[in-house]
Amino acid sequence: MTETVRITQLDNGLRIISDEMNRVETASAGVWVEAGARNETPKMNGVSHMLEHMTFKGTKKRSAQAIAEDVENVGGHINAYTSRENTAYYAKVLKEDLSLAVDVVADLVQNAVLDEEELERERGVILQEIHQAQDTPDDVVFDLFQEACFPGQALGRTVLGPADGVRDMARPDILSYMADHYRAQGMILSAAGNLEHDRVVDLARESFPGTSSGKGKTYTPATYTGGDTRESRDIEQVHLLLGFEGPNYTDDDFYAASVMSMMLGGGMSSRLFQEVREKRGLVYSIYSFLAPYDDTGVFGIYAGTGPSEVEELIPVVCDEIGKITGDIGGEELARAKAQLKSSVLMSLESTSSRAEQMARQLMIFGRPIPTEESVAKIEAVDETAIQRVAQRIFASNPTLAALGPIDGVEDFDKVKSRLN
Repeated sequence: MTETVRITQLDNGLRIISDEMNRVETASAGVWVEAGARNETPKMNGVSHMLEHMTFKGTKKRSAQAIAEDVENVGGHINAYTSRENTAYYAKVLKEDLSLAVDVVADLVQNAVLDEEELERERGVILQEIHQAQDTPDDVVFDLFQEACFPGQALGRTVLGPADGVRDMARPDILSYMADHYRAQGMILSAAGNLEHDRVVDLARESFPGTSSGKGKTYTPATYTGGDTRESRDIEQVHLLLGFEGPNYTDDDFYAASVMSMMLGGGMSSRLFQEVREKRGLVYSIYSFLAPYDDTGVFGIYAGTGPSEVEELIPVVCDEIGKITGDIGGEELARAKAQLKSSVLMSLESTSSRAEQMARQLMIFGRPIPTEESVAKIEAVDETAIQRVAQRIFASNPTLAALGPIDGVEDFDKVKSRLN
């Protein structure tokens, strides 16, 4: 842990982490709640996201308008997001307004009233968001992909939830979910910028009084399955995702998998971009990604291509997957590691990115990870590690998701045979 990063835990269980960045003029503060889509039951799928929306519709202290105005009156901004494993509420302000930022985000996660009229109004907004996502092919294909990776499991369900479920979600059920999961023991207050840790702790004590209880960090462990899912749509492009089981956050192969992803499809110099787009002109967009979770992970490749190009695309992608288990050039490996290191180091320059990074590390590892430690683990990745992790990942059962004019997408068994 660097000297500027400090952690305090209050008696009520709230963890506070801060990084003093005294050369900047801003400060970011947020609350990360250890509850997301994978904590939901099938009936309540989408409740985490709905609750995130509803916190902004009014608290015991502030109206919806006051929440926005209190932060924007001082030139700051406030936002939130829901993921499969957590929900975050965060604000960025000038350094002298940090107390306001902490007060507002604390108010959101503790005092939301969930007014019935506001709930009905916001329900309509969320349904519009769901419909918009359903009209966005590259959103839909990722949902199809996730469901095929983890069929019948919470981790395979969408963050937004199904429209019918959102329509039926009742206020008492939402309040019950909030009481179970929005408790001090399951929250982290993370702050970064021009601040003093002891002052942040004092603000937290003022803003998070008393004790709380709840279910804690509970979810059913996920089991990656994989498989084939396709949806025919009358659109211009075929959207494809080819994926495999990947490492979780704490897996020893996490950094090797991250470097491999960068080599395979992490930038314009990557193998997939150069071979598929630059040399063959088969796609506009192609990239690989690593999506780790608490207990499992997914490694995937996304491509958007035309109906006449898809027959050539899949064999080329499979060939590149096969090649990365073979010889790897030293220059290529060094470039991928440099790209990954720069992304880690550049994130330190943003107070909001730093606050998020620390909160995630505290949730996953129970401690902040020193930058030097992350860089050293990236540097330690060698050709043998890349080959080992590639053989491990690509030996798992593949997942293929396709959306669009899919007649040219070859049979799943044939795709599997190309990967053997």
